[in-house]
Amino acid sequence: MGKCDGRCTLLVICSLQLVAALQRQVFDFLGYQWAPILANFLHIMAVILGMFGTVQFRFRYLIFYAVWLVLWVGWNSFIICFYLEVGNLSQLFGFVYACYVSKVFQDDEDS
Repeated sequence: MGKCDGRCTLLVICSLQLVAALQRQVFDFLGYQWAPILANFLHIMAVILGMFGTVQFRFRYLIFYAVWLVLWVGWNSFIICFYLEVGNLSQLFGFVYACYVSKVFQDDEDS
């Protein structure tokens, strides 16, 4: 009574992720932010596949869910660090943008 195995725990975690992603999706629709809407949609689909893989014991779906989760956490960590200006991330993007602008000017001069 009251005992939950690993499968049940994973389903609870997936359910909480699904609820959080749906709430985030609603707020992104209110702000008309299309890139986060698409990313959240992909995350919702991955969580649903993870839930399906957990219930049906589909190992490939669980591997896909685990890889997606690592990428999702890594991307969100990067965004948090970027907005908080941790380290040299803002300077890095300034350098990348400067390289792009210089390439555009060089292409204009060549033509």
